[in-house]
Amino acid sequence: MSARMPITPQTRVGELLEAYPELEEVLVAAAAPFAKLKNPVLRRTIARVTSLERAAQVAGIPVRELVLRLRAAAGLEEAAAELPGEDGAAPTDGPAPWVDAARVRWTVEADVLLEQGRHPIAEVQSRAMSLEGDELGLIRSTFRPAPLIELLEAKGFRTAVVAAEGGFATFVGRAS
Repeated sequence: MSARMPITPQTRVGELLEAYPELEEVLVAAAAPFAKLKNPVLRRTIARVTSLERAAQVAGIPVRELVLRLRAAAGLEEAAAELPGEDGAAPTDGPAPWVDAARVRWTVEADVLLEQGRHPIAEVQSRAMSLEGDELGLIRSTFRPAPLIELLEAKGFRTAVVAAEGGFATFVGRAS
């Protein structure tokens, strides 16, 4: 184990696993989406830029819970005062009034792309740009795709995340 790097919500997952390789199993046990860290492509790319705060949002668990669990497993005695409150989990949005499954033009299975070693961002961006009028796109995933949602919204799209069997359905549409 390297020097006792502090574990905070801003710690990058890749840095955490370099400093504390034994924490990979703690992450995987914390939430099913973290099992994807075993994918070498994700490990080299997403883990390098994703903070624990963002990872907790994707997994749908409170960042406070995740950070405290990791600190305990690493044997760190850091105070919890600077961490968000117990309700720090990202909520699942309800179905938006503009979501209508009959208007879905395309579907991207994010988990399938990740298993193939491909990141869904390029595929979703390309397909989102092809949407016309009130057409929608659908992203199915076992995790809440928070970074992808932020990217789409920054590009002027609207999104709605709905809990679905085995994960999440994220609807994408052009902003009104």
